[in-house]
Amino acid sequence: MSTAVAFKHDFDPTMLREYDIRGIVGKTLHSADAFAIGRTFGSIVLSTGTGKTVAVGYDGRLSSPELEKSLVAGLKASGIDVLRIGRGPTPMLYYAATTEATAGAVMLTGSHNPPDYNGFKMMLGRKPFFGAQIKEIGTRAADGDVVPEAAGSERTIDVSAAYIDRLVKDWDGGDRALNIVWDNGNGAAGEVLQRLVKRLPGHHTVLNGEIDGRFPAHHPDPTVAKNLVQLITEVKTRGADIGIGFDGDADRIGLVDDTGEILFGDQVMVLFARDILKSRPGATIIADVKASQVLFDEIARAGGLPMMWKTGHSLIKAKMAETGSPFAGEMSGHIFFADKWYGFDDALYASVRILGVLARSQTKLSTIRSALPKVINTPELRFDCDDQRKFAVIEEVAARLRTEGAKVSDIDGVRVQTEDGWWLLRASNTQAVLVARAEATSEAGLERLKHALVEHLAAAGIAAPDFSGENAGH
Repeated sequence: MSTAVAFKHDFDPTMLREYDIRGIVGKTLHSADAFAIGRTFGSIVLSTGTGKTVAVGYDGRLSSPELEKSLVAGLKASGIDVLRIGRGPTPMLYYAATTEATAGAVMLTGSHNPPDYNGFKMMLGRKPFFGAQIKEIGTRAADGDVVPEAAGSERTIDVSAAYIDRLVKDWDGGDRALNIVWDNGNGAAGEVLQRLVKRLPGHHTVLNGEIDGRFPAHHPDPTVAKNLVQLITEVKTRGADIGIGFDGDADRIGLVDDTGEILFGDQVMVLFARDILKSRPGATIIADVKASQVLFDEIARAGGLPMMWKTGHSLIKAKMAETGSPFAGEMSGHIFFADKWYGFDDALYASVRILGVLARSQTKLSTIRSALPKVINTPELRFDCDDQRKFAVIEEVAARLRTEGAKVSDIDGVRVQTEDGWWLLRASNTQAVLVARAEATSEAGLERLKHALVEHLAAAGIAAPDFSGENAGH
């Protein structure tokens, strides 16, 4: 592809990840990088021939407004017409990209990372932009492979009212007045959330509703127990029916029941799957390889077809589209509805749906949680392994397991099923780490699973993670 002006740019090699582009502001991520992303992504959008309009949004981080301006400038320099939707949650951008006539979208967000991080999540057409496509951004920028410079345009639109209207449209819990505590975590959903709760029945308490990119209350990741301490305290103090927490850009959800106990991502999925399968019997429900066996068993028990798939929100979304699945989710709290919704991960929408499920039930959330089959598991354990070595380790472990005749799923790493339960070892797609997890029905069984995992790691020359004190009920 020819270029009329000299443009070349090299990104820090740590920035281009499997599912997004991410860096440390002022160290590995600068305004010039944002411009280059706009310039190259704009060129890719134009090469598809599907249009020249790209929606752009940004989160509440202190660096986001400046980076967004550079991103927009880069897009315009490629001849793109930019729809600037302003500050808000990532799913609001997804909504804009889905309902407006756009050929792509870019969200400037650091998600759940520390305050000095920022990054970019992209869509090409209505599909996630990831993997080899993100590598293409780096290759094109380094080669100067962009369209000739042109004069694009920009206009600012406010989709927040339409987005909130659409969220409320699927409220199906009647007028039951639930008592709900929300923890925005000072994240990008703040303004939208404050308006949403006024449209829903019940009593609502919003914690950390102000958008503040310094995250003064706690780190914005609701899958980490220590970040839910404030929410748990408020739920207990106020006698609430449920507590709901978001990550920094509100595409991931965390739940706390009426007793202050945390519901893990796969437990949340059980509630949704049961509800959806009432009207869509036999439907395929997708969860990632880190999810509990309880989830897959409960999907089948509710009349669904459980499917285990690779970890990664972009990979899950792509598999949903391929299979026609109405619902999917990850342990990390990404929840995807194609049932009534658009197939993207949206913690605000998931909140409306879970409140509807609870409002239509006469059973407390803690009772539903405690009735699930009991298992004992480790949390997700992450330990360093060189990027050049991590996938080879998985191959070596898989080869030994095959010679042993083990029952193995190799969808994403190795998930080994035994009479005690299962253990998982996979390579992270975004970091130089291996990820391990194990689950059993007894403490003794879990110890045997952990021992087997440690032995396989040792045979590959990898020091085992410290499993001590890591077991938890689930």
